[in-house]
Amino acid sequence: MGTVRRIVVAVVVTSTAAVASACGHGGPATPTQQIIDVSANACGAGWTDPHTGQQTLYFRNTGSNPATVDLVDVHTGAIAAEVPDIGPNTTRDMRVDIGGGTFAFRCATAGSSNAMSTGPSVTLAGPAAASSIPPVTPEDLYGPDKQYVDYVAAGLTRLAADTDILRDTVAGGDLATARTAWLTAHLDYERLGAAYDAFGDYDGKLDGRTDGLPGGVADPDFTGFHRVEYGLWHGESLAALAGPTGQLATDVHGLVADFPNIQVPLLDLGLRTHEILENTLQFEMTGDADYGSGSSLATAVANIAGTRELLTVLDPVLRTRYQQLPRVTTWLNRFETQLETHHLGATAGNPASGAWTAVSALSRPDREQLNGTLSQLLEYLAPIATICKPRKTFQ
Repeated sequence: MGTVRRIVVAVVVTSTAAVASACGHGGPATPTQQIIDVSANACGAGWTDPHTGQQTLYFRNTGSNPATVDLVDVHTGAIAAEVPDIGPNTTRDMRVDIGGGTFAFRCATAGSSNAMSTGPSVTLAGPAAASSIPPVTPEDLYGPDKQYVDYVAAGLTRLAADTDILRDTVAGGDLATARTAWLTAHLDYERLGAAYDAFGDYDGKLDGRTDGLPGGVADPDFTGFHRVEYGLWHGESLAALAGPTGQLATDVHGLVADFPNIQVPLLDLGLRTHEILENTLQFEMTGDADYGSGSSLATAVANIAGTRELLTVLDPVLRTRYQQLPRVTTWLNRFETQLETHHLGATAGNPASGAWTAVSALSRPDREQLNGTLSQLLEYLAPIATICKPRKTFQ
């Protein structure tokens, strides 16, 4: 499954508007603006006018490698602001609200022997800013990661059983039953969104598209669910599909056998809360991943389930750190409800039952409503990756 990543450059997020205003523009600073040094040897140098309140900070990476800078409360470890991946000889700016406390800049430089350096401390009088966020440590994420791994393991067991049913149904020669079995198994896989990167080559084998394949749908490297989908909805005989379906089942069982040795990185938990549905917007809501079944909206519902699971395991981390978490739930529910209006003749709670309106058949108002709701949901999900990034505590 393709991965599209949006980087959020500030953790001082109190509204979706704040996300936009906090983004670094990369433009040059004027002569009257203080420029703060971001480097391994001079982190924080140049902060000549520290003060509280709303302000724009300008950062210049004077090193030879990309660097990330955090403004950190020395005593609490709370992060007041972050600008990631500033390129060498590049200036970035960021709007931030600084409250009272003792602060220092912390610079993380890629490829440096002094990879993490901290600048001088500055004490500012005044009340602390409510928007500063306590850092998430690796230890905070061990429990959620274990819960998520257990969720994926259970999902893979279900996937293997349903893929076997698909294989046997195709061998039995009943097209309608095979199509239903295909959707059931495919949605099993689509609920495992945060583990795709950890699956390595298996993801391409199981859910790859024809992008980049010279032979398109006839290319021998086109395998997995979408290969079987194409055959089931384009008149290919079930006898001819026995091979692709059997290979799919074999690859699924291979993943199940290998999964105990696969780690889901701690970083992926936060990243994928946003990326699962960003991929949904790019591939499902455009119909790009539809190879004939017209089931993209069912896939979107499965992607919501995967996102909900991540939010569930991360709730102890996010509850006290992200003020907009209730809005995430509101917009997630709203998007799912809107999708369900296009689920026809369905059994409640079973996306694989009944029929779904194909994306290509949606009216323009319906498509705009779904895309608008999902886009707003993505704005609320976007800060979670930065908030849940595992960090070392302030030293």
